[in-house]
Amino acid sequence: MNIINSSNIKNEIKDYAYITFGLILYTFGWTVFLLPYSIVTGGVTGISAIIFYATKIPIAYTYFIINVILLVFALKILGLKFLIKTIYAIIVLSLLLSFSQQAMTLPDHSMYQILGKGQDFMSLIIGCSMTGTALAIVFLHNGSTGGTDIIAACVNKYRNISLGRVLIFVDICIISSSYPIFYDWRKLVFGFCTMIIENFVLDYVMNARRESVQFMVFSSKYQEIANAIGTKMEHGVTILDGHGWYTGNEVKVLCILARKRESPIIFRLIKIIDPKAFVSQSSVIGVYGEGFDKMKVKIPKHEKDSIIKASKLKAPSPLNNNKK
Repeated sequence: MNIINSSNIKNEIKDYAYITFGLILYTFGWTVFLLPYSIVTGGVTGISAIIFYATKIPIAYTYFIINVILLVFALKILGLKFLIKTIYAIIVLSLLLSFSQQAMTLPDHSMYQILGKGQDFMSLIIGCSMTGTALAIVFLHNGSTGGTDIIAACVNKYRNISLGRVLIFVDICIISSSYPIFYDWRKLVFGFCTMIIENFVLDYVMNARRESVQFMVFSSKYQEIANAIGTKMEHGVTILDGHGWYTGNEVKVLCILARKRESPIIFRLIKIIDPKAFVSQSSVIGVYGEGFDKMKVKIPKHEKDSIIKASKLKAPSPLNNNKK
């Protein structure tokens, strides 16, 4: 019990450390590269920025108020554990945005443009790459920066729809609403560019982290390899029966599904035990089940009942089919 508790505490501390790092990276990309160039983005930060451009109300205030409203509605769907980290992220990000906005503001109330004037698009690319990566880091460690991320997390909980795709639909509405503020189509185009780049980076980082591979290992020392992978990595291994065409010998084949980031460890274990082992590695589109992703599909009640009923029926006898 103590081991389980210490492991849970360690994982929680790790999550909060990564979430904090993601928030710092997001704040840096947003206030250093996007805000000084009046670049509109999506999300609650985008709404807060539009309000700031129109009224000069500090971003931290509107960001915090809007998120409090969204948190009230999301409590039942996402649960308290998820929202505790979200509340933490909202408070920390509000403080970071307030501090960084003040730090980037010059005495004449304009904002310091670190890349110089006229570098809007380059600043957009750098800033969105940072914010997209930051959002992925936060999401991968069971957190959220609040706002439309909460909406995306709610949808992603019940549907196998990428977070970036959900955010795109919401961000289109937010960015489009900035036109009455600037009356500048250029700003609108830049806003859509931020949306595309940020969400592309978000999906890329998250999918790279979740990418899985399949190993097929042919070795006379299959038992030793299976034991090493099972004990050292606490990983499941399936032993399949095989038959060599040329030699005619019976062989055992190890089938292993793992995260791509685990590949070097698996190769290392195999090479130590049997350097002559024949190994096939292939990418898989998705792996679902214990230790991997959950199957996020909606099953209508009538369809569920019919499938359960069909699964209990016996297959027709081949002899009966021949008689017919």
